[in-house]
Amino acid sequence: MTSDATAEQGKDFSEQETIRRALKGDTGAFEEVIALYSRRLYAVAYGVLENAAEAEDVVQETFLKAYARRWLIRSPEKFPAWLYTTARNRACDLLRKRRADNHIEEVGEIADDDAPCPSDNLYTSERNGAVQRLLSTLPENHRIAVTLFFMDGMEYRQIEETMGLSNGALRGILARAMKTMRKRMGTPLLPNVTGVN
Repeated sequence: MTSDATAEQGKDFSEQETIRRALKGDTGAFEEVIALYSRRLYAVAYGVLENAAEAEDVVQETFLKAYARRWLIRSPEKFPAWLYTTARNRACDLLRKRRADNHIEEVGEIADDDAPCPSDNLYTSERNGAVQRLLSTLPENHRIAVTLFFMDGMEYRQIEETMGLSNGALRGILARAMKTMRKRMGTPLLPNVTGVN
């Protein structure tokens, strides 16, 4: 066994032990759990909602719910998946509510694509907005995977655990998402993912 594999196993054991202590009511351990999983949960919530403030609220609500119901969770190994599912479900609830509210009061602005860019900053802002709009057209799992990988910089193993996917399923999702985005943008300039076509 390589030293990297041994270190990884030690890290996994340490996380499991921290979760176990947190579920038994150790507030210090629960704070460690929050530090370990906040970014992942934020990426999941943001992948669904595409709104930073709402995603932060979802993360906070997820940890409050986890703390209140910690005694119901018997298996520390399943806790990360429980956190992910809880955050995703809450984000989906907020998205449905937002869509219902928007349906009642539809007000929007249409961007003028022919208007010239007065500065590089505006160009960057418009490009980022275009990428966000493009991301919003992807299926939810694709959007979450792309957000976790490219925006949060998570490794495959972390994303697999967070989303409850196998390595092959994750690679397939990323490959299809990038293919769709390249096709819709009409450009091959989007980054290539190692091992993903």
